[in-house]
Amino acid sequence: MIALKKEEYLSIYEKMLRIRTFEETAAALAESGELPGFVHPYSGEEAIAVGVCSELTESDCIVSTHRGHGHIIAKGGDIRKMFAELFGKRTGYSGGKSGSMHIADLGIGIIGANGIVGAGPPIANGVAFALDYMGKDAACVAFFGDGSTNRGSFHEALNLASALDLPTLFICENNNLASTTYRRETMKVERIAERAAAYGMAGVTIDGNDPVAVKEATREALGRMRAGGGQTLVECITWRHHQHYINDNNVYKDPVDQARWLADDMDPIPRFEARLLAEGVATEEGLATVRERVMAEIADAVAYGRESPDPDTGTMFEHVYKER
Repeated sequence: MIALKKEEYLSIYEKMLRIRTFEETAAALAESGELPGFVHPYSGEEAIAVGVCSELTESDCIVSTHRGHGHIIAKGGDIRKMFAELFGKRTGYSGGKSGSMHIADLGIGIIGANGIVGAGPPIANGVAFALDYMGKDAACVAFFGDGSTNRGSFHEALNLASALDLPTLFICENNNLASTTYRRETMKVERIAERAAAYGMAGVTIDGNDPVAVKEATREALGRMRAGGGQTLVECITWRHHQHYINDNNVYKDPVDQARWLADDMDPIPRFEARLLAEGVATEEGLATVRERVMAEIADAVAYGRESPDPDTGTMFEHVYKER
């Protein structure tokens, strides 16, 4: 296990808490009907986004999913602009046009989220190809869920990355559910990481609710890639706390599974809090201070989103076609 400094532990904790607070706030606003469109909460999977992105530089890129708020926040996205986008406001990342599922920030390597299951890995390969072609010492991370690994786009992307030796890192967030269907009902393999062998790349399965384990696996995968050892498929075992999207009926989840994964010894945030306290990295008072700071940040971002102006209808077709 890698050794971390106190500041690194606390940074991981604060980022995970920021994602959780953002998501729980967005979920409540969506349930109340205040937010338009779909919201797919990332609650429960925070350790993956933070663990991976803590090993990336600003030059490294990520391609996200419909459940992408956590990736964007972990990579350094602006939560004020994110909430403005969720509210459909002019000050949002896409001027209020993209909503929850299509946020991008090219300036810090966030190529974008998208709502098409399995679309991310091929896009990540394109970005990785461009980074390599331009001679940049950088990688592109593709985040995707377990359900997408049954689609042709996933297999084509792994094959292409291997064949062309692209700097692509594949991160599977295996939350055991493809929308509303359990993973065990859709594939025979016990571990998705086993599928990496068919493409001549490393495949590892880790505890996706342990941010330090995710960070370590990411560091090893990037190091392997930069040393000429090829790509890695990292399977992170986790659980999403909410339904597939806010306001679906959620009847497909086994209550026993839900209770087990939401317990403090499984939920990544209380579990990490316990670790910080046990190892003397933080005190209860120190953690409370972080919580208060994060709550204030989220409250400010929500207020910014609410109070921002609506888009002008005259901008409807801007950024649709390339201007000459």
